[in-house]
This record gives sequence, C-alpha cells and structure tokens, in this order.
Amino acid sequence: MQILLVNDDGIHSPGLQALHAELIRWGDVTVVAPAVEQSGVGHTITYLHPIVVHREYRNGEFFGWKAEGSPADCVKLGILEFCPRQPDVVISGINAGANVGINVLYSGTVAAAIEGAFFGIPSIALSQWSSGPPNYQKTARNAVAVCRQLLERWEGPGALWNVNFPPDKPEWPLGVKTVSIAVRRHTDTIEKRIDPRGRTYFWSGIEPIKSHHMDPGSDIEALLDGYVTITPLHFDLTERPVLDRLQNATWELPPREPPSAGAV
Repeated sequence: MQILLVNDDGIHSPGLQALHAELIRWGDVTVVAPAVEQSGVGHTITYLHPIVVHREYRNGEFFGWKAEGSPADCVKLGILEFCPRQPDVVISGINAGANVGINVLYSGTVAAAIEGAFFGIPSIALSQWSSGPPNYQKTARNAVAVCRQLLERWEGPGALWNVNFPPDKPEWPLGVKTVSIAVRRHTDTIEKRIDPRGRTYFWSGIEPIKSHHMDPGSDIEALLDGYVTITPLHFDLTERPVLDRLQNATWELPPREPPSAGAV
C-alpha cells in the first residue's frame, strides 16, 4: 500500500505526526506537507513563483518533504515527484478543527483530497473537531480504521471522502454515520478591532459548527451527537438539471459590428 500523506496545518502539526505513526503500520508512507500552516487557503495552487522543497528529519531520520506551497501543491508534488510509485490513496490530515458544512469549500485539508481525486486516486480528508485538548493518537487509530474500510467498500477510481471526528470524550465516538454536508449557514461575522496604535483591523469569525443551521441528517448534527461523520464528495460543480433544461435553448447575440476602416 503506497500512501501519500499531506495536510494544511504544516509539517510540524501534531495531527500529522500522530497519523503518520499509525499509517506506517498499514503501508509505505510518503509525507509532503506545507512548511507553514495553510488553513483556509482552499484549492490555491502556486504558479507565479517556484515551489521550494526541503527534506525534513525527525530524530535523525528522514521524515518527509516540507514544501513552501499550498496543500494542493503538496499533492501534485507527491504524486508527480516524490512517491516511488502512484499512491493507492491520498490522505489529508488530521486537521485541527472540523471541516463541515459549506466550509469544506474553504478548507485546505479538503482541497488536498480533491487534488488527489483529480488524479483518479481515492482520497480522504480527516478532521478533528475539538472543544478541548485533542487526542490525536486516539483519532489517528480510528481514522486509519475508517480509511481502510472505505477503500475496501469502494473500489471506484478517484473516490473522495470527507471525514470528521467528534471531540475527545470517554464515550465518544458513539459510532460512524454517513451524512450530507449542511448547506445553510445562518450567520457569519467580521469582528472590528482597534490595535494599540489606533489602527483598525478585522478578524473573520467563521465558526464551522455554530454558524450553520442544524439540518437533520447533516454532518453537523451527527458530529454534535458524538458520531464520526463520513460524507462522499465530488468536484464536478455542474448543475445538471439546469444544464439539461438550457441545452436546447436558443440564444441571441447582438449583430456583429462592421470592421473599422483600415482594418486588415
């Protein structure tokens, strides 16, 4: 099993470290992760300047590749340059914080999994919602178990999954639920503040859990109830019913203007 492990919290993230320790029991792991935190960058890619990559070591041993780029960049680099062969799975995480509802569109963690799916490789995004100190070792054990079962039950190329884990409580998680994402957000905030020099600045106050409606059967509802949530995703944004309705429509454009004098 060839595994490409990426994240958006950076190569020094404790969630990445814990997941790596569990994944090496399953297969050969190649780590390619951002040099610094890239949360909220979405599907950003780097093409206006070079991506510098460094070797990262742990206790004197090679650990992985540290890239000065985005999570999607890391997946491209891993697949095209650093994995000894094409990965059997791309795993992104463990993210510090939930990636639920429409906030999956902002998530660098989910974007990395989407990039893997672009290549036709099964890809899984893993995130940990925390209301206190997270137990990444516990989550990593559960995450690998879920990932293995997903690959066993779904053999199609380019499958894409978003998985979230509830906060660490003795009785949680209660189980696993396959759910949809919550698509209705009822609030969003920008907090205005003044710094010590009298300058205005702003904090964007997006809260993945509290800002959404509690839609029945959604990822947010199940996560708050103490369940691991699994949501199948796809990256084709085409609105098929509207496309079908408009394909036979007749469209009109204004008459062409005559060429100007002297035009060749």
